[in-house]
Amino acid sequence: MKRDALVFYSPVDDPEAWREALSAELPDLDFRVDPDVGDPATVDYALVWVPPSGFFQRFPNLKLVTNLGAGVDRLVRRDDLVPVPISRLSDPGMVAMMTSYVVFAVTRYARDIHIFERAQRRGEWHYVHPRPLSEIKVGVLGLGELGGPAAKTLADMGFDTYGWSRTQKTIPRVTCTAGAQAFEEILRTCEILVCLLPLTPDSRGMIGARELALMPKGAKLVNASRAAVIDEAALIAALRSGVVGEATLDVFDIEPLPAGHPFWTLDNVLITPHLASITVPKLAARDVAESIRRVRRGEPPLHAVDAQRGY
Repeated sequence: MKRDALVFYSPVDDPEAWREALSAELPDLDFRVDPDVGDPATVDYALVWVPPSGFFQRFPNLKLVTNLGAGVDRLVRRDDLVPVPISRLSDPGMVAMMTSYVVFAVTRYARDIHIFERAQRRGEWHYVHPRPLSEIKVGVLGLGELGGPAAKTLADMGFDTYGWSRTQKTIPRVTCTAGAQAFEEILRTCEILVCLLPLTPDSRGMIGARELALMPKGAKLVNASRAAVIDEAALIAALRSGVVGEATLDVFDIEPLPAGHPFWTLDNVLITPHLASITVPKLAARDVAESIRRVRRGEPPLHAVDAQRGY
């Protein structure tokens, strides 16, 4: 009797950790790690992160593709993937990690830690009187699986929190808005802006020189979504001119960020190597296994992606 087979591909995730976690959930699953896939025609499922161009051409009988993360821009609108259900991961571990990253980045600016870091490098005792968190307006762009919990946590901490999304959302203690006019208003309003938007045709380049200029002079920007949402050249210019005062960046047009890139030389940029939210196999395997069980029964997977919308 044929066992269902899954192919695993990721340049950053540990395949053995995933093999162990999925075997505990689905002992009958034949777990194969690319490029040792056996007969590609016998592969039923794919568990992948940033698969290269042409990757899926080998697998004509896929029933499900699961993305090892929340952002699925590298899976939609591909010419090597036949129409097949796509699911993304949304486990509690990912949500907690993203929320912790956002809380860190926002609090670092709200409590003036970036100023104290520079003062320490100069060997100076530099006092800045703390401001009440309720006076600090923080905006979160994107209120989905990751952005919604992050915005709620910031509001629960006492920040004056605003959120914007493609469709109207409701989150306790968060002023939620939607639409083009509201987007410009949140840019004008918030001194700390967190970008957690998915990358879609509509969001690509959504924040350019014009949008950055709408922000309060010296505003702080945190991007933990996709680099292409923000025009990189425009952001560099805004950081150099002081239009944007500070930035915490976890995502970049080219990764790893090349030596000699302008971001490395900007004292007002904190760089982290695309780790704001990572997948914990022991937690996420439950969702992956449940999606496979659902597809076996002819049902949609968990966290199904709308390929037309791109998320």
